[in-house]
Amino acid sequence: MKKRILAYGRLNDDQLAQLGQDFEVLAFPGLTSADDPDFRAALPDANGLIGASLAITPELLNAAPQLEAIATISVGYDNYPVEALTRRGILLCNTPDVLTETTADTGFLLIMAAARRAVELADLVKRGDWTAGIGPEHFGSDVHGKTLGLIGFGRIGAAVARRGALGFGMRILYSNASPKPELERELGAERRELDTLLAEADFVCVTVPLTAETEHLIGEREFALIKPSAIFVNIARGKVVNEAALIEALEMGRIRAAGLDVFEQEPLSPESPLPHMTNVVALPHIGSATHETRTAMAQRAVDNLILALRGERPINLVNDAAWRPACRERQGL
Repeated sequence: MKKRILAYGRLNDDQLAQLGQDFEVLAFPGLTSADDPDFRAALPDANGLIGASLAITPELLNAAPQLEAIATISVGYDNYPVEALTRRGILLCNTPDVLTETTADTGFLLIMAAARRAVELADLVKRGDWTAGIGPEHFGSDVHGKTLGLIGFGRIGAAVARRGALGFGMRILYSNASPKPELERELGAERRELDTLLAEADFVCVTVPLTAETEHLIGEREFALIKPSAIFVNIARGKVVNEAALIEALEMGRIRAAGLDVFEQEPLSPESPLPHMTNVVALPHIGSATHETRTAMAQRAVDNLILALRGERPINLVNDAAWRPACRERQGL
């Protein structure tokens, strides 16, 4: 009897067919809630799940006693109870690498747009208010030659830094749990404690994953350390930043501007003042949202899940501790 996969992510026909060669696939396109009755009815016999943006709870896991692996079509996995999955021997796979460059593009887009006031001035043209030459009241600030501070210096942080250092001659500072000597040599990057980075950088870009340690990593105290002329960019997760503190810093002029692709609540509440501020560039979490990258992410998730359900180690495994006992059991150890 074939193992069963519940697919609730955006998979194309070829990817669904690839899964269907060896497994029974039940597709739930457009699924927005784990409470969907058809989805719940299929859970007891599910061996694999593939998708994104669906909160997986311990209660849901109780309804899926046959579950062996989950492939999330994302890098982040804050929607998943990793400890509970590991205790049950359920493998969790994600999709790093394939979205690194696209997300870094988005980060640098926000740096440029906020610095040069691109959205604000484009709106001025759309309204028909461009009636005279642009004066100092509309000037932005240069990006080239400035200091870029990266909070987090993993794949995406390093990719943003390369754009800044190699493309715009920027000085690179980074705050990271461990030093990155190879990137220091490549880019001239300098490691700093977080407080020092905040005080020195002209652009502060957040790229850390969301964990218990990084939730609200940047709040009122941190915004007070940033230069009033600096621009703050977040392409990590919304909850890494205390949004109320960010709003206050923008309103009070403690920082010059912000470029944001992520928010504490998504979609962003209509009551939020952020999209209405002229010194904010707000995007609807588009970091990896290109045709090419989303297709590659889905393909990586498909490959991960196929390997996991075949009893082979996935390409990208989040909870290695769940693999080792499962592997030993398969080998009869």
